[in-house]
Amino acid sequence: MAVVTGAGSGIGQAIARRFAANGAAIRIIDINSSQAESTAKLVADTGGESAVHICDVTDQRQVRETFEKIFSESRIDILVNNAGISHIGTVETTTEEDFDRVFRINVKGIYHGIHASIGHMKANGGGVILNMASIAGSAALADRFAYSMSKGAVIAMTLSVAKDYLQHNIRCNCISPARVHTPFVDDYLRKNYPGREKEMYDKLAKSQPIGRMGRPDEVAWLALYLCSDEASFITGVDYPLDGGFFNLRG
Repeated sequence: MAVVTGAGSGIGQAIARRFAANGAAIRIIDINSSQAESTAKLVADTGGESAVHICDVTDQRQVRETFEKIFSESRIDILVNNAGISHIGTVETTTEEDFDRVFRINVKGIYHGIHASIGHMKANGGGVILNMASIAGSAALADRFAYSMSKGAVIAMTLSVAKDYLQHNIRCNCISPARVHTPFVDDYLRKNYPGREKEMYDKLAKSQPIGRMGRPDEVAWLALYLCSDEASFITGVDYPLDGGFFNLRG
């Protein structure tokens, strides 16, 4: 069984669909019930099986209770920590409230998921944990102070968990996408550039060396591979899915 947090839209939804199409039973964890149910319908359309659990990943008690309910039904083999938010701003323009909110969701949310499931995986012979990071966690991006902080923490947590649980047959990796075309991008453009959405979308897309944004399905395919037996020799790795961002700029 695979558990996907933040599976209500965008990348999380694509991962849930791809895993289900590959035969995995899916447990969808999201704070938005309508989006989570939409993902469950898409999973059903692929012939897959899923269940929805409404949960705030920033609340450790909720997360623990949700996972205990899932444990009572079946063994968890895969945990994909995808729940997260973005934030735009420098250190000067980032309020303490902004900083705390990003930290609670993007960092503590992943900690809570791992903390709730790691003992279960140890007791059941192992498993795979995949965390969603970002190129912002290891590259300098303008106006992404709090977001970059949080994704850097995700990468560090990934390496730490991978090291500590090698002997328990638990693999832990993360994916660091560059810009991916999700509903967040469209909402951001509508809010900040009304009437200029296409112009700004093209500008953002062309800032990737490959000339376009990534697609959620492309992230999902990599997630599927990293959580599969074919990737059994891979742990403690941060995979850039970046359209050439790191190596081909300039």
